[in-house]
Amino acid sequence: MKELFQHAATTDGITVRVAVNFLPEQSQPEADKWFWVYHIRLENGSHESVQLKTRHWRITDARGTVAHVDGEGVVGEQPLLAPGASHDYVSGCPLETPFGSMEGFYTFHREDGSPFEVRIPFFPLAAPATAN
Repeated sequence: MKELFQHAATTDGITVRVAVNFLPEQSQPEADKWFWVYHIRLENGSHESVQLKTRHWRITDARGTVAHVDGEGVVGEQPLLAPGASHDYVSGCPLETPFGSMEGFYTFHREDGSPFEVRIPFFPLAAPATAN
């Protein structure tokens, strides 16, 4: 598992694993456009079912510009995770600089409806160096 997912964080029994890759075929450095794809695995190691309701991302580029992205669910879904279950999804992030980072949190709801935040680990976005 550690070979595929470079970054992980666990909050209240919920583990968020992240694998990130630069996509040169979706990037246009000459136009200040770089693109990364990230694979998230959510694992429920708690004793109760939980449902992901919202997400909050903090995306920082190499200039220090910070964008906050909030929304319902992930890629159009609000997955319900039974104890021991996992959910995977893939999404992407464009930047106007060749380096940056992402981090944030998901808001999950417990069976009794109470919300709690689950940390998304910090992970760097770094395009490989290229010679001109």
